[in-house]
Amino acid sequence: MVVGYGFNATVTAKPGLGERLTNVLLTALDEGNPAASDSCVVYLVCRSASDPDVVHVTEGWTTEEDHHRVFAGPAAQAIVARVQELAADGSPYTDFVPVGGKAAF
Repeated sequence: MVVGYGFNATVTAKPGLGERLTNVLLTALDEGNPAASDSCVVYLVCRSASDPDVVHVTEGWTTEEDHHRVFAGPAAQAIVARVQELAADGSPYTDFVPVGGKAAF
C-alpha cells in the first residue's frame, strides 16, 4: 500500500508521564482505533533515548483525506483527549509526503 500523506509529531509529556503517554499512543493500534485502520500504513511510536518524557510519533496514511476522516471519529478523538491530558505545552508537528524507505518490525 502506498503512503500518500504522513507526519511526525514530538510530544513532551508532563514530568514523569512519558511511559503513560507512550502506552496511550500505542492503544491507537488496537482494533477499532485509528492506527488499526486499513488507511494507516505506518504507525511508529518511539521514546527519546535521553529524555523518557519525550515521545515521537510517525504516521503514514493512504491519503490526507483518509487521515482526517479517521481522526474525526470518536475513537481517535478519545485518544487525542487522553494525549492532551498527559502532554506538556507545545509539541512540534511536521507533515510530509513519503518518497521511499523501508519499515520492518
